[in-house]
Amino acid sequence: MDGRKNNGGHSTKGFAGRKAKADEIELIEKLTPLHDLAMDALKKGLENGQYQYVQLYMSYYYGKPKETKDVTVNRDLPLFID
Repeated sequence: MDGRKNNGGHSTKGFAGRKAKADEIELIEKLTPLHDLAMDALKKGLENGQYQYVQLYMSYYYGKPKETKDVTVNRDLPLFID
């Protein structure tokens, strides 16, 4: 044996990847009663130019937007150079 299991790496048994759907639903259920209050605070905050205190609520309730990047290649590059 080469002893790889003793090298202190991360265990992925049940901890890797996306959280369970039940956890997400539970979080949304906890935030739902605060929705009207958050919308009122967002309206008042935007009128005053301050939105940061509601930003966290919105990111948990609606999720963060997906980030996209446009990549443009101007010339062809060889994959392998002799």
